[in-house]
Amino acid sequence: MDERIAAAKDALGREAVILGHHYQRDEVIRFADFTGDSYKLSQEAARAEGKYIVFCGVHFMAESADVLSRPGQVTILPDLNAGCSMADMADITQVEDCWEQLVQMGLTSDSGDGITPITYMNSTAAIKAFCGERGGLVCTSSNAPGAFKWAFAKNKKLFFLPDQHLGRNTGYRMGIPLDEMVVWDPYMIMGGVTPERLRNAKVILWKGHCSVHQRFLPEHVDKVRARYEGIRVIVHPECRLEVCQKADDIGSTERLIKLVKEAPAGAKFAIGTEIHLVNRLAKQNPAKLVVTLDDSGCLCTTMFRISPQHLCWALENLLEGNVVNRIRVKENVKHWARVALDRMLEIS
Repeated sequence: MDERIAAAKDALGREAVILGHHYQRDEVIRFADFTGDSYKLSQEAARAEGKYIVFCGVHFMAESADVLSRPGQVTILPDLNAGCSMADMADITQVEDCWEQLVQMGLTSDSGDGITPITYMNSTAAIKAFCGERGGLVCTSSNAPGAFKWAFAKNKKLFFLPDQHLGRNTGYRMGIPLDEMVVWDPYMIMGGVTPERLRNAKVILWKGHCSVHQRFLPEHVDKVRARYEGIRVIVHPECRLEVCQKADDIGSTERLIKLVKEAPAGAKFAIGTEIHLVNRLAKQNPAKLVVTLDDSGCLCTTMFRISPQHLCWALENLLEGNVVNRIRVKENVKHWARVALDRMLEIS
């Protein structure tokens, strides 16, 4: 399989760029021209010379690459079943219904005068477009504080989706009291929140989460500290607030990598993020101890769907002139999603 992928990649040359997310398995990411988080990879896709963008990630990432791509470029997802549970927790019809109820309460207008919507990068193109059309923007885990400040400069309230943990952690670190942040549950009447609490809230959080990062618990931090003397616990801000409070440092995927790489020999780290990245960092830093925060291992099962077989199939089809599994965002959605992404670039 390695030989076939290498041969197809070599034959395609600059016509195809392969992007690999940090959470991909080693058998796939070894063939990536660029590795990184979802937004960094989308930027690389936009700068790529080739016609074909083969995105080894999940569906929302390929959508973002298509939104940011140039005319004539084609985005391919090797396995269409590679979705994202967090992105799927914010269905556009549910979000629109929520917004309509907030409008009826007089908390905002259709265009967003009253509440600024912010969506995490880990969301569908439809949700990004929803925010863009209502004066909001997209954020990453690293620039979320900047997005919050930008949003509060426009309105006194913000609506953050789909990850409640990133929103709560960001707000809390900026000094927003927990009782001024409420969670909207789309499966409950009025989101399960009283009108009074909605009026008093500064941040309305969508009830969504990352299935990987939510698995980390405060007791995991206690156990790893007891097991390894002097270990440094670093976690992703998609983890629960209680875990982030116990950690020594919090950061995006890129920041977690930087912390490990820049540490001196002999440093010890327990990392609260996806297991493939943790294992890769351990191999790349043999002079340091790098372990997962949870011994049971937290695997992103949807990211894992991209296999060498899928990658090989996609590349060999391109050689034969066949485009498989193309990701194409509708033009009206692409426009407003691009607006939301461009606003993020302006504040970054």
